[in-house]
Amino acid sequence: MGDSLLITEVRPWGGDPVDVLVEDGAVAAVAATGASTTAAERVDGAGRLILPALSDVHLHLDSSRLGLPFRAQTGEPGRWGRIMNDREHWRGAERSVTERASFTLAVAVANGATRIRSHAQVDADTGLAKLEGELAARERYADVCDVEIVAFPQVGILLEPGVVDLMDAALAAGADLVGGMDPCELDRDPVRHLDAVFGLAEKHQAGVDIHLHEAGELGLFTLSLIVERVRALGMAGQATVSHARCLASGLPGVPGAIERLAEYDIALTHAAGAQGWALPLLDLAAAGVRVGVGMDGQRDYWSPYGNGDMLDRAWQLAFVNGFGSDQHVEHALAVATWGGASVLDRSLRPLDLSDTHPGFAVGDPAEFFLVDAVSPAAAVMDRPAARTVIHRGAVVSVDTAIEGFEIPGRFGREGS
Repeated sequence: MGDSLLITEVRPWGGDPVDVLVEDGAVAAVAATGASTTAAERVDGAGRLILPALSDVHLHLDSSRLGLPFRAQTGEPGRWGRIMNDREHWRGAERSVTERASFTLAVAVANGATRIRSHAQVDADTGLAKLEGELAARERYADVCDVEIVAFPQVGILLEPGVVDLMDAALAAGADLVGGMDPCELDRDPVRHLDAVFGLAEKHQAGVDIHLHEAGELGLFTLSLIVERVRALGMAGQATVSHARCLASGLPGVPGAIERLAEYDIALTHAAGAQGWALPLLDLAAAGVRVGVGMDGQRDYWSPYGNGDMLDRAWQLAFVNGFGSDQHVEHALAVATWGGASVLDRSLRPLDLSDTHPGFAVGDPAEFFLVDAVSPAAAVMDRPAARTVIHRGAVVSVDTAIEGFEIPGRFGREGS
């Protein structure tokens, strides 16, 4: 990759046309179009919109069936039924974990996502097989995207023997963070569950990312226990809570919980859930809480949704939150781009309602995508297929023509 890149005549967040100079993978200057600048490489922006790269920060690469034949949902209703449905069928998928994770990554990058956090299931049934598949996919695409992997105990930590040891082995093998899953509802022992999660985090000097589907007062209680651990262990800025459905409850305890998340820099990720799951995005931004969004599972044994396009997920995020103004739609896009980036890299400032145009200050990472749209809101509504993707200051491209896989629907190659 070149050391410098000049991106000419582009409109950051829909503003006036400028030239963006990138050096050593970071923004070096933003100047009026046509200013005399030398660079090793040039990209003609042709008046297109330039935005921070999309960030898929809640993904399950190991379960994705994106690109495989559509499969009717067979699982029993509820979380446990879906967990068992995955367990029953994942070995019979038409392609291996590595192949499925690789295709999903290829599609994500082609659509403009260069920063990804994925959960790799670790349990008595899968062992480290799914982690190994994700590690192989990460290695395959290491030049075009950055991927963090969470060792994820989807079936709980205490319900089956040996899971803590498997999680320990997963972290030693290359997982970046320690996962958790509904300490009260699933394991029915939040103290032991969190003892295991934070004990592994301390041993491996790793962050944590805990799935918290628990709703209402129960979820707020569990969230308070997580905050207590973060405070007691001095882990501010090293924890993430996924979904945090309890914050969608409207209960009196929600504002205080949001304040504590901000105080200890505990980030949130979610999947743009609908009624009962939609996080109070504007309240979270006003408090300075880091929030990102992701595809979650895609066409897998849990859900028929997902298409590998985080711009599409930004549309969904705006829709389920009832956002109609350009400003609010743009905030949904900011969550899907810079918001997720700030979850992964705590040196980046979180989104602020007073400034929804991050990513182009000198020193910001040169992670961008260019798209032909009149404004950020229009980009979310139209989701144009043609995109130029820039990772670590260089234009990247990914071949999504992988044998045995086909991008579904209007996102397929014939329509692009």
